[in-house]
Amino acid sequence: MKRRLLPLLFAFSLGMSVGAQAAEKVLVFAAASMKDVVEEAARQFKAKNGVEITVSFAASSVLAKQIEAGAPASIFISADNDWMDYLQQRKLISAPSRRIIAGNALVIAAAAGNGGSGLGLLEAGRFAMGDPSNVPAGKYGKAALEKLGVWENVEKNAVFTENVRVALQYVNRGEVNAAIVYASDLAAAPDLAEAYRFPASSHNAIVYPAALVSDGTAEGRAFLEFLSSDKGQTIMKAKGFVAAAEMAK
Repeated sequence: MKRRLLPLLFAFSLGMSVGAQAAEKVLVFAAASMKDVVEEAARQFKAKNGVEITVSFAASSVLAKQIEAGAPASIFISADNDWMDYLQQRKLISAPSRRIIAGNALVIAAAAGNGGSGLGLLEAGRFAMGDPSNVPAGKYGKAALEKLGVWENVEKNAVFTENVRVALQYVNRGEVNAAIVYASDLAAAPDLAEAYRFPASSHNAIVYPAALVSDGTAEGRAFLEFLSSDKGQTIMKAKGFVAAAEMAK
């Protein structure tokens, strides 16, 4: 009897161990523009807590639809409130856990030393921007250009992309003259320069809401708290974002 029980007990113990290890992994779905900051936060969090953070980056719209379809994300970080609202209305996130973790600014990026600046770059030739129909950066960009009264003049030159990182790639490869991106994305592109910064009054405040998907896990809650902590906010600012506390001012 004992001989038969030992393998069973070992298997049970192994299963519990594997289950505990699996529970320590946190899957984060984050807007593409958060890539550098979330990767750095995940690195620091793992070094301190030993918890593995796996991240999937894409447009907020794509990630929200994947969560709606049942993707096993622990945390969702959106580049605007609209897609977070979309999931909250469908009761797919934990509303009490929802909070703003960062803000951003909207700029025009161009190759350093190209001699162009300002909105005239968009009139001079092709430029890239997120698709305004579903990409937050694209929605902010179109709204700003409409507010400034130039959208009708430049729309024909716009090349719509699936996210801001793709828009940056187009500029880096010389396929377009410029791109409308977030200031944080430009901070991660040393070969590009800021040709223009949109006035904050030309578009809605650019905020990044984050929340647990469903009820989340203890590890997921801990990482979400880390992003909101002083250490997490220091990472945000170092990567070109605006700290959440500053957005409230």
